[in-house]
Amino acid sequence: MITCIQNGKIVTGERVFEADILIQDGRIAKIGTGLTGEKNVDAGGCLVFPGFIDGHTHLDMPVSGTVTADNFKTGTEAALIGGTTMLIDFATQDQGGTLAEALRVWHGRADGNCACDYGFHMAVTDWNEQTRKELHEMAEAGITSFKAYYAYGGLMLDDCAMYDLLCEMHEIGGILGVHCENGPILEHLRAKALEAGCTGPEWHARTRPAVIEGEAVSRFLRIAELADAPAWIVHLSTEDGLGEIRAARARGQRVLVESCPQYLTLTEEVYERTGFEAAKYVCSPPIRPQSDQDALWKALEAGEIDILSTDHCSFNFKGQKEMGRTNFTEIPNGMPGLEHRPTVMYTAAVASGRISVSALCKMMAEIPAKMFGVWGQKGSLEVGKDADIVIYDPQADFTISADNQHHNCDYTPFEGFETKGSVRDVFLRGIHAVHAGELLETGRGQYVARDKMMG
Repeated sequence: MITCIQNGKIVTGERVFEADILIQDGRIAKIGTGLTGEKNVDAGGCLVFPGFIDGHTHLDMPVSGTVTADNFKTGTEAALIGGTTMLIDFATQDQGGTLAEALRVWHGRADGNCACDYGFHMAVTDWNEQTRKELHEMAEAGITSFKAYYAYGGLMLDDCAMYDLLCEMHEIGGILGVHCENGPILEHLRAKALEAGCTGPEWHARTRPAVIEGEAVSRFLRIAELADAPAWIVHLSTEDGLGEIRAARARGQRVLVESCPQYLTLTEEVYERTGFEAAKYVCSPPIRPQSDQDALWKALEAGEIDILSTDHCSFNFKGQKEMGRTNFTEIPNGMPGLEHRPTVMYTAAVASGRISVSALCKMMAEIPAKMFGVWGQKGSLEVGKDADIVIYDPQADFTISADNQHHNCDYTPFEGFETKGSVRDVFLRGIHAVHAGELLETGRGQYVARDKMMG
């Protein structure tokens, strides 16, 4: 069937213009005026975006003695309803295990279960000669982005391993993202808090101060400079870390920066909530003071932040977050966000007048597609590319609530957030998959093997 999206305002990273989009065989066949198809969808008064890409999710992931509330079915369905047509999840190597085994496990969890398209980053937790060889095999399998941790026992690498890993990135044309918190120091601070009888969820943030992030960002960037490799800072949350990034860029380094909606819309006041409610906001890095949020907004407005991802890692409050009622270090770290990222950021960033709609398109579609090696088929509305298309109605306001979300989670950190508009329709490779907030099609997601990062 030939489908035509008519009368909409097409959004690119450079401009907005009125035109029709003709879809045939899952791809964009033509863009122009006066077009018509066998099925016509009126987008009058709406913005037409390329499908959004979320480059940072954790679905069906065992962690902290439990498993994330969202698996690949529920997570990708929520993502698609919210306008995300592709996500990239983290396949994670076990200590003593191989990258190939991790990839097999993640394919087993995702294949046949996804509503939107998907790919994998590979998280490297055990650096050895076998792992070094496997990096090249991963690149051949379409995995060109990797992750390492400076925090979390069982996951973190030391500086020597980080250097060797970055040197291999240089060899294979890959990119490495790092969770930048000084793990040994924060674990020491957490232990001291517990020894002093400080067990409540508010101590999660108090034992992870901004300098913990800034120091690790600085160290990672200096090692990347030594290895002559690009660096990807995941979920930036502080002005301290931002200052280190600016210094590295001033030295001539290529640094890709990611932040998340929670760091731009919430402040550390969430940890002052009564009872155990603060546990809902236990994520790493934690939600920061207003001063850090203000610094991130200035960086966003100046184009210093490249992509906006979610770090979606959902746990139910009842039965999962409550595991840490008597010990904040046992609260599973993470929050849901996949469904709400586009609407929250359109509201907070575009409708507020802080950035243009084209700038949002860059951060949530174009740059992720280039950064993660899918620009040849996704990330923009161009003839020949996949017909991943989002129709956004700027007049269809609603209030976000756990009662109306589609995550498999009993709360949302954005409870009560009043939006400016919402996603009306979503097309996945030409399939009309979402209308008016409801799934029309599911289970149509495909694995996407990726190329090297552009540039």
